[in-house]
Amino acid sequence: MPTYDYVCEACGRALEIFQSMTEAPKRKCPHCGKQKLKRQLGRGGAILFKGSGFYQTDYRSEGYKSAAKADGTPSPAKDAPKPAAPEAKKKDAAPKPKSGDG
Repeated sequence: MPTYDYVCEACGRALEIFQSMTEAPKRKCPHCGKQKLKRQLGRGGAILFKGSGFYQTDYRSEGYKSAAKADGTPSPAKDAPKPAAPEAKKKDAAPKPKSGDG
């Protein structure tokens, strides 16, 4: 729901009212009580995109990737430590004695 700007022509007060887009414009001033409230034309609340765009940082070019490799910048996916496998713990344990041998 948008916020609308209103001005009372009787008392001169400016105010903002939060109301539905389908709701009729307000007429009665909440300060002086007169039927002289007028809705103003606003700029609107637009989305502003600043910068050159997300695509340039999310999807790097091949030139950037090769320059990063030459620079020695580590890749987080390749250089991440791998978790230890549960079988590695079994190899470290002492061997069990054989049963049945004399």
